[in-house]
Amino acid sequence: MDTPSLRAWLGALFTTAAALLAGGAAVAQPAAGSTASAASTTSATSATSAAPAAPNGSAVKTLRYAFLIAETTFDTAQVSDLYSRTVLAAIHEAPFEYEYLARPVRMRPNTAAALPEISDDFKTFTIRLKPGIHFADDPAFKGQRRELVAEDYVYTIKRFYDPRWKSPNLYLLENAQILGLSDLRKKALETKQPFDYDTPVEGVRALDRYTLQIKLGIATPRFMQNFTDASFMGAVAREVVEHYGERIGDHPVGTGPFRLAEWRRSSRIVLERNPGYRDVRYKEEAPAGDERIARVAGQLEGRRLPFIDRIVISIIEEPQPRWLAFLNEEHDLLDQLPNDFATTVIPNNRLAPNLAKRGITMDRNPRPDVAVSFFNMEHPLVGGHAPHKVALRRAISLAVDVDREIALVRRGQAIPAQGPIAPTTYGYDPKLKTTLSDFSRPRAKALLDMHGYVDRDGDGWREQPDGRPLVLRYATQPDQQSRQLIEQWQKNMTAVGLKIEFDTQKWPENLKASRTGKLMMWGVGWLAGNPDGDTFLALGYGPNKGQANHARFDLPAFNALYERQRRLPDGPERLAAMHDAARLMIAYMPYKVHVHRFVTDLAHPWVVGYRRNGFVREFFKYIDIDTAELQRRGGGAAH
Repeated sequence: MDTPSLRAWLGALFTTAAALLAGGAAVAQPAAGSTASAASTTSATSATSAAPAAPNGSAVKTLRYAFLIAETTFDTAQVSDLYSRTVLAAIHEAPFEYEYLARPVRMRPNTAAALPEISDDFKTFTIRLKPGIHFADDPAFKGQRRELVAEDYVYTIKRFYDPRWKSPNLYLLENAQILGLSDLRKKALETKQPFDYDTPVEGVRALDRYTLQIKLGIATPRFMQNFTDASFMGAVAREVVEHYGERIGDHPVGTGPFRLAEWRRSSRIVLERNPGYRDVRYKEEAPAGDERIARVAGQLEGRRLPFIDRIVISIIEEPQPRWLAFLNEEHDLLDQLPNDFATTVIPNNRLAPNLAKRGITMDRNPRPDVAVSFFNMEHPLVGGHAPHKVALRRAISLAVDVDREIALVRRGQAIPAQGPIAPTTYGYDPKLKTTLSDFSRPRAKALLDMHGYVDRDGDGWREQPDGRPLVLRYATQPDQQSRQLIEQWQKNMTAVGLKIEFDTQKWPENLKASRTGKLMMWGVGWLAGNPDGDTFLALGYGPNKGQANHARFDLPAFNALYERQRRLPDGPERLAAMHDAARLMIAYMPYKVHVHRFVTDLAHPWVVGYRRNGFVREFFKYIDIDTAELQRRGGGAAH
């Protein structure tokens, strides 16, 4: 029943809950950096927090929704979490992008004038930029309009190698061996001098004002996929970094459709339309068979991007207040329906009739991700390649009831993982069946017994083969889903006689500890930034320790296979190498890969054109707010 009194009660409940719960968040997604107090506020110096005037005097169109995890930093060189990346992708621009609606995804030029020129040996890449693209106005430019040029991408790439920024994304470039840059970084580290940005290197050069060339030491056929991610390869101006210094993460300045207007850390982020954004028109091709989105794409065809003027993002980590904010029309879009409400909101994965009557639309997709628990391979208890250490990890894996986790915690919104490569990415095999998803307490107990993990003192808990205590320590966060997940861990481990204890910290603290190898076990998610399975195999590549490789796995046989598949063009030979590498990850078990998740987004009827694309973060520019429909339905607060 939807009565005025009920709606008022829900609104009051949300307001109270949001006030209590808004702040730092922690769920299974990689992140980087630390989160400051929610009381601290940063406003972009190039903009104000006031609502901007819409073009032609029309009503200001605002999209309101929430992140379930707090942002960390808005510096492309330092960021690795999904939510900060989403904001950055609205502000910065990469040379290329993926088409928003096309399935399968297709690359197209963005700031580039055409697709890249690639040498036959996949070692030289030439990118020609469009002239006349400008950065958003900022005091760093001292009143001058600043054009985007090839040197900006040269500088952007070099920043990842600068030890000052401690970039967690450096491995993506170092693995491709950009000629000369690793030596430049090594020199800065050895001499303890500032990184020399002015020394030319063969590997990344501006051939002229608008032409960028990159040369690699090894063949890397898919290297240009990195240049579709604006949160990674979005152009950064040197003047801006030098102007703001260590505070560059508070002052992102890009060429994209939006700019940062207001930022209250871990609480509220406001983006506004960049008035200097160039003339870009909507031209998207809907996938075959999707009549609804095809109809919307036809209506939007040819209109100038972006359609909306403001984006207001709240940080609400707990599921109930986030759901109530959407239900009470205080948010226009619900990014990721909380699993807690899946059985009532999308019974049998179909939108509930009462919500459909309100005109709410549902968008459900497999997510290109893995949810994993990693074992620190350098930890004396759970790490190492010795047979009894492998047996312990495999026994722990067998003791985890993934089906129960999916049913009780994830409410059916996931499928068991059979390997580390996620759906919708190259290398995923939907027919694959491995022992990774097996649940068998008898087999787990037998494996532990066989390798000497037995209860010697009769206290009910197993000891190590040498008689020392065996206590597993699992890092976790204080949010509701994490509490539900560790409850399952407790039951699963107790059932096979393994003692497990939990260390609860906020997400940023756990991330810092993980990157430095201080955690024994932790549960995280890994989301692909492009449609290739390499990003998941990178989790096990030895040189990526402290970056993507949280488990600190370093097996020469795996490393060789990883490097081989990376050099090969797509085809049967590469697939064979990828699958062999995946089998080694399963055999040695540095990660217990639990599930691949589904994500369901909901939108009110005045949100036009929304469709999740797992490889397009900057969806903001493609959606519109139908103000007439909003007024007709009396939706939410003023837009």
